[in-house]
Amino acid sequence: MVENSADDRDGTPLTQVPELLLDQIDSLRVLRADSDEEKGALLEQIGGKGVVEQEMVTQMAAIRPLQFPDRFEEAHRMVMRAIEVLDRNGQRSAVLPRLGPLRPVATWLVQLVTRWIVRNHVSRLLGRICGLYERREANSNWSSREHSMLRRARLDARRVQTGMNGKALGLPTFLLGGAFLGSIASALQSVARAALDSRAGVIVLSVIVMAVLAALSWVALYSAGVARRRIRLSTDQPVKALWETIGVAGKPPRDESFNFAAYAIALLLLSWIVIPLAVWLAITA
Repeated sequence: MVENSADDRDGTPLTQVPELLLDQIDSLRVLRADSDEEKGALLEQIGGKGVVEQEMVTQMAAIRPLQFPDRFEEAHRMVMRAIEVLDRNGQRSAVLPRLGPLRPVATWLVQLVTRWIVRNHVSRLLGRICGLYERREANSNWSSREHSMLRRARLDARRVQTGMNGKALGLPTFLLGGAFLGSIASALQSVARAALDSRAGVIVLSVIVMAVLAALSWVALYSAGVARRRIRLSTDQPVKALWETIGVAGKPPRDESFNFAAYAIALLLLSWIVIPLAVWLAITA
């Protein structure tokens, strides 16, 4: 008579295999899944549930293309008017403090950076609006009131977007030429080589670089403040009203003024911390 094995005496079937550590690794479980549904369920377990997933469920539950169709055309017209006002006035010269003989140069630089921030925001805003109109138009029933309103609004926004994209930044043509930029680079390289030959030259060059970087950081910070104020006065509230009438469309696009302010602060820290430290290391070495 054959003696029972240890597994039989313990009551554990011979066919039962204990779960190994390899079986508990999420990536390997996904690879061993038999069907696409099982793979998808495992991936969802790995990803977890957060605020984004909850917002996606809420947005999927809203099947109406427009939350408030009776107010959509009014909100659309208000946004188009706000974009017109911002495009016409956003690039105008700002009031600057007294800077003596440097005021004309500072005025031109602030106007240039402000124009870039405003036009970049207008371009991004129109792109988001056109894309949102297109998706909601495709989501609406044909020959319905919402479909007709969204189609007309999309055509209006596309025409405005086409007119805005053709505008230049406003830089003089000679500044964009390769010969001019090459000449400036060669001159700066020659000055840097001459300054690095002596300790006094290194100190003078570092002071000049610090002053230039500090001035550029001030221009960026001041321009960001001017652009933010003008965008707030023109498009912020109308765009929020449009997003509210459309409904369940996420958050409206933000302008680049906050990023420019961060760049300005970083540039200021660079000019007053990193450059003196580098000069001190160069002199002591």
